[in-house]
Parts: sequence; C-alpha cells; structure tokens
Amino acid sequence: MTGKNSRDFAIVPWQLLTVGLVIAAALVAWRLQDLILLVFSSILVSIALTSMISFVERHARLNRTASFIIVTVALFVLFIVFFIVLGSQLQQQLVQLWNRLPELIRPVERWLGVSDTETWLAERAEAMMSQTFLLGRIAGLSSAAVGLLANVVLVLVAALYIAHRPELYRYGLVHLFPPRYRPHAEETFDAMDTGLRRWLMGQLLAMLLVGVLTYIGLRSLGVPSALALAVIAGVLEFIPFVGPILSAAPAIAIALAEGPRLALWVAALYLFIQQIEGNFLLPLIQEQAVMLPPAVTLFALLAFGILFGPLGVVLATPLAVLLLIAVKQLWVRDSLHEKVELPGEKVDDS
Repeated sequence: MTGKNSRDFAIVPWQLLTVGLVIAAALVAWRLQDLILLVFSSILVSIALTSMISFVERHARLNRTASFIIVTVALFVLFIVFFIVLGSQLQQQLVQLWNRLPELIRPVERWLGVSDTETWLAERAEAMMSQTFLLGRIAGLSSAAVGLLANVVLVLVAALYIAHRPELYRYGLVHLFPPRYRPHAEETFDAMDTGLRRWLMGQLLAMLLVGVLTYIGLRSLGVPSALALAVIAGVLEFIPFVGPILSAAPAIAIALAEGPRLALWVAALYLFIQQIEGNFLLPLIQEQAVMLPPAVTLFALLAFGILFGPLGVVLATPLAVLLLIAVKQLWVRDSLHEKVELPGEKVDDS
C-alpha cells in the first residue's frame, strides 16, 4: 500500500465519525425542537428589548446597565398600568366570549350536521397546548394554562438575560466557528440581526395599528366585547394569512348573533383593516427589513406548521426571514458571487 493510499485510508474513519456526529446532532436537535423554538422566541423578544435599550442609551447618553434598568422598569410599569386601567374590562369581555362559545358554535354545528363541536375544539386545543408547552411536560403540569404561563415566563426571563449582555452570547456563538470563518459568521449574524429587528419593529407597529383600528371600528358599530376582540386581532396579526381569519371569525359570529346586517358590517370592517395593513404597512415593513414574497410566507406557514406544530406557525415568518437572509448571504453572494441587497445595506450597481 502506497503512502498516499494509506493516508486516504486513515482519513476515512474521521470522515465517518464526522458524518455520524452531524447525524446525531440533527437527531438531538429534532428531539429538542420545542426548546429550540422557545430559544428563538426569547431571541425575538430580546431583539425588541435591545432596540429599546439602544435607543435610550443613544439619546439619553446613559450606559448600558442604566438603559437596561430604565427600559425594564418602564415596560413593567406600562404593563401594570394597562392591566389596572383595562385589565378587569378585558378579563370580563374574554370571559363573556368564552361563555358565549357554545351559542356561537351551535349554528356551525347545525350547518355542518355535527354535534359536540365544543368538546372536540377543547380537546384539540388542550392537545396542541400540551404538545407545545415544554415546561408543562417537564414539570408534569396537567393544566395547559399553567404550561402556557410557565413558557411565557421562561421566554421573558431568558430574553432579559440576553438583552442585558447580548455581546456575551454573540461572542460565544461566533466562536463556535473556526477562526478563519468567524469574520464571515459575524457578517451573516449582523445581517440576520438587522433584518429581524426591522421586521419585528414593523410587525409590532402593524399589530398595534390593527388592534386600535379594530377597537375603534367595533365600538362604532356597537359590537359587544370590542376590547377583547381588538386585543385578539392585534395579537393574531403576528401570524400572516391565518391570524386575520382567526381574529375575524369570533367577531363576525358575535355580530351574526345580533343580526346579519351587523355581521356584514363587521366583515367589511375587518376586510378594510386588512387592506390598509396589506397595501400600506406591509410594503413599508418589507422595504425596511427583507422582501418576503407572499407565496414564500404562505409555504413557510405550511412547512413550519407541519414540522413544528402550532408554535411553528406562530414563528414561521421570522424563521423564513432568517432563512432568506442566510440564502442571500451564504449562497447567492458567497457561492454565486452575485450582488444582492441585505438588510442595512445597499447594493452598488456600478
């Protein structure tokens, strides 16, 4: 056996070991998919917090720790004030919506020719929530609501830690790569961070505007539980395509119970608000962040929903933003050597 053949033969076990480690890592990641999605949720929240902290740090000329404390306390006070002023009204309206659920479902049951839809929906919701909420499974929590609360607390606490020292986590992530790839990894992470930050800020603005317009419109039409329905519309605006439909359904059902004329007005209101969001807000968000074609967003919802369940649907759009930026940076720009615009920069056409 020649020297070259012996060296090639010696390399084979290392190649097999590398392939085995990659497969094992992929299997572990698949098993930990819920945890990975929770980590990504924490990163999204930390991006919003970091943007606010940087704004205070830049304009108030304070250090990072002081800005972090100011933003955290301000958000906590705002949260408390919101629930003091509107909390009881919101809770009361949500309870009324829940109590009216059988009444709203009964016409659908008659139309579909089925019975006990309420029990079926409750069972499906409980099953989805128990599958999605990681801490509920770890701690053996029987209540899906407690599992939801535990996951929300986990995401918020982790986001605060990340927002306080983002450079610490960024440094550790970059140094997972070999030294010669680290500058390239930093450039890619910069583009991802900028794209996610701009998309998230635009999305939060869209959620706020949709919630406010929905509340004003429903109050003007005299629809019961207008505040609760507006909060639902604002929150579900985070999920494209599916969210607006889910938010409109209870409002139209409640209006239909009052009369078909009111139901038509409510349907027209939701359609009008979505036209404003789609024709004015969405182009501004995409112009500032990353152009995400509607078809890509739709298939991302389907793909991540199939892979990861309800939480995958909620996080489908930001995950698609990350993947699109990665493809532009790592494939189109670096492998094909094509000029491509990334968030935060302009392509030089000269």
